[in-house]
Amino acid sequence: MTREAPQYNLFEASAREPLAARMRPRTLDEFIGQDRIIGPGRLLRRAIQADQLSSVIFYGPPGTGKTTLARVIANSTKARFIAINAVLAGVKDIREAVAEAQAQRRAGQRTILFVDEVHRFNKAQQDALLPWVESGVLTLIGATTENPYFEVNKALVSRSRIFALEPLDEEDLRAVAAQALADTERGYGRLRVALQQDALDHLVNVANGDARALLNALELAVDTTEPDADGRIVITREVAEESIQRRAVLYDKEGDAHFDTISAFIKSVRGSDPDAALYWLAKMVYAGEDPRYVFRRLLILAGEDIGMADPQALVVVTAAAQAFDYVGLPEGRFHLAQATLYLATAPKSNSTLGFFDALAAVQHEREAEVPDHLKDASRDAEGFGHGEGYAYPHAFRDHWVAQQYLPAALQGKLFYQPSDVGHEATVRVDVLRRREAQVAAMVEADQAPRTPRTRGGRPLLERSADRWLERTVSRAGERLAAIRDQVFTLARVERHCTVLDLKAGTGLLTWEALRLAPEGQVWALTADEAGASALRQLSGNLPELQRPHVVVAAPHAALRTVELDRFDVILGRNVLADVVQPSVDQEATADAAALPSFLSSLHSALASSGTLVLAEPDARGAQRLYRLVDLGDGDLLAALRDAEENIYASLSTPTPHEVATAAREAGFGEVRIDSRSFTSRERLTRAVVAGWFDEGTTPPSYADHLLRVMPATDVDALRSVFLRQLAESESAWTVTYYFVTARPGTSLREPLV
Repeated sequence: MTREAPQYNLFEASAREPLAARMRPRTLDEFIGQDRIIGPGRLLRRAIQADQLSSVIFYGPPGTGKTTLARVIANSTKARFIAINAVLAGVKDIREAVAEAQAQRRAGQRTILFVDEVHRFNKAQQDALLPWVESGVLTLIGATTENPYFEVNKALVSRSRIFALEPLDEEDLRAVAAQALADTERGYGRLRVALQQDALDHLVNVANGDARALLNALELAVDTTEPDADGRIVITREVAEESIQRRAVLYDKEGDAHFDTISAFIKSVRGSDPDAALYWLAKMVYAGEDPRYVFRRLLILAGEDIGMADPQALVVVTAAAQAFDYVGLPEGRFHLAQATLYLATAPKSNSTLGFFDALAAVQHEREAEVPDHLKDASRDAEGFGHGEGYAYPHAFRDHWVAQQYLPAALQGKLFYQPSDVGHEATVRVDVLRRREAQVAAMVEADQAPRTPRTRGGRPLLERSADRWLERTVSRAGERLAAIRDQVFTLARVERHCTVLDLKAGTGLLTWEALRLAPEGQVWALTADEAGASALRQLSGNLPELQRPHVVVAAPHAALRTVELDRFDVILGRNVLADVVQPSVDQEATADAAALPSFLSSLHSALASSGTLVLAEPDARGAQRLYRLVDLGDGDLLAALRDAEENIYASLSTPTPHEVATAAREAGFGEVRIDSRSFTSRERLTRAVVAGWFDEGTTPPSYADHLLRVMPATDVDALRSVFLRQLAESESAWTVTYYFVTARPGTSLREPLV
C-alpha cells in the first residue's frame, strides 16, 4: 500500500505532465542505466526485489534516476511509502510521517520515507528525523545532487548506505529515446515519429548524460514539428539543434559540481596539462562562473604550486587579473586563458610549503631566542653585546658568509627544499651547496679553532654548548666550501662518472658528486651506522636510482665493502690520518707500510683513466697560537713557540712529500700535490680558550702538551694571558690543506710538492 502526500504528488503522472515524468520507469526491468548498482545480481537490485531495503541515500547529478529509483521501490514494496520534498517540508511534516509510521508499525507494517533533495533539510529537520531512522520506525530513502558526506547529517549518513549514480552513457541515452518513441501508453508509440540518426546523435551529445534533458528536448522537437504529407513527424538535425540549443552543463556555484569542476581545473593546471585546463576553464565560463573567482584560485596556485620555479608566474596572473578588470567580458576571457596557459605550462614547485613547516615549528616548539649576533645592535650593543660577532655578508666574496641564523635549538632544521625545475633549479645548487658547507662546518671536527687538541691531525669537538657559541660567527662553512670546490676542480667529474667518497661525513663531497654525475653512480663510505642513517635520510627525497650507495666502512676497507670493481673518480677529505694512526689516543709515528698499502688498494680500484683526489690538513701550515698573543720577546714566548712546534712535529699525519712518495710506490704514474691556505676571521669564545688549558684529557689537550716541556707555573701564566687577550675576540685563523691528485699510468713523473 502506498500513501503519497497530496500536496507534493511526486509520482503521480498524467497525460498533461512532461514526457520525462510520464516515462519514469515503473519497474526495475524498465529502468535504463546504472547497471553498476542495480544490474543483475547487484545488492540494491536484490534488496528491492526481496523488499528488504534498509535506509539508503541516492547521490548523483540531475537526470540520473534517483527519484525514479524511489518510484520503482514504491511500486515494488509492501511497506507503506511516504514521499516528501525537503524544500517544502518542515519539522511538522516529519512528525506527521513519524506518527503514521508508528501507527503502521503497531499494525505490523513497515514505513519507507522518501525525502527528495534531502540535503535541503536543515540541522533541526535532520535531527528530528534521526531517532526514528535509528530505531527502525522509518526506513529512509534520500535523494540528493550534493555529496552526502558533506551536506547530510553525519549520523544519518552513518546509518544509511550511499549509492552514487553516474551520468548515463550514450548507449543508455539512446535506449531512453528509443523507449519513449516506442511506448504507446506514455510515449510517442502511437505517433509516426522519424528521428533521424544525426538528430539523435546531437540530442545524446548535448544532453550530457541527463535523461531528463534528452526527453525534454525530444518532447519539444515532436510537439513543435508539423507532420509531413505522409503523417510523419520528421525530427531533423536542425530541429534537434533548435530543441536543445545549449548543452546541459551541470554546475551549481554552491554545490559539488562547482567544487569538483574547480578542483579538476586546478589539478589540471598543477599537472601541467594545458588542454585539460582550458577545457575545465571553458566549462566554468560557459556555466557562468565569476572569472574573478578563477583568478583568485590561479593566484593561489601561482604561489603554492609554481613559486620559485617561475617567480614570473605570480606577476603574469596579477597582470592578467588587472587587465580583466580593465577590459571585462567577453574580451577579458583572453586574459583568463593566458593566465591559465602560463601556469599550466610553467615549471612546478611547491617549495613555498616550507613556510608551513616553519609555522609548525613556531607553534609546537618552545620559544627560541634570537642569537645575540642577530639582535639589534643599535640599543644594547654596549651593555649586552647584542650584534657583536655579526658577519656582514656584503663584506665577503659572493656576498655570502656561513654563520648561524636560526635559533640554537633549531640548528640543522630545513624548511626550504628547492626543486630542480625552472628558475628554482638555478638557485637550488647555490642554496644546497651553501647549506651543505654550513652544516658540515657545524658538525665536523675541523670547523673550529681548536687545532691544539688533535686526534690524527684533526681538531676535536668541544662540548655542544661550545660548538653552538663558536658556530655563531665561524667562517668554517666558507672554508669547507672552498675545499670542496678545489677537490672537484681537480677531480673533473663528468655526468657519467662512477665516484667513491672515501669519508662521506655529512656528505659535503657526496652531494656535489651526485649533482655532477647524475648519469653515473656515487658510493659513500661512512665510519658508523649513525652517519650512514643520516646520509640515507638526507637522500630520501631523491629518486631511488639517483641516491648514493651508502656503506658503513673505514676508508682502507673500501675494496672489501663496495660492489663496484673500478671507479672513475675516488675522492676524500681528512682520510689519511685515519689510515696511518694506530689508535685514537696514541700519538705514534706513522706505520711505514700502511700508507703505500692503502694507496695501492685505491690504485687497484681506479679505472685506467681514473683520478684520485684527496684533501688533507697540513700540520705545517696550521694556525700557531703563539702568533696570536703578545708575550713580548722574552723566554716565555720562545718556550711556547718551541713547545707548540713540537706538538705539530710529533703528529703522525703524513706529510705531503710522504704521500707523494707512497703514491708513486703504489703504482700511480702521475702525482701532483697542491697546497692552499685558508685564512678567516674567527671568534674565540671564552669557553673554547679555557678548553685549551683543560688538563688530563684524552687525547691530550694543548696544556697537556705544554706541561711536558714547560713548568706548571708557566702554563698557568699562559692560560691567564690567553684568556685575557683572546677570549671573546676575533682573530685571523689559518688552516692549510694539501690536495693530492693522482692518476694511474706507466709514465712516472716527479711529484710536484
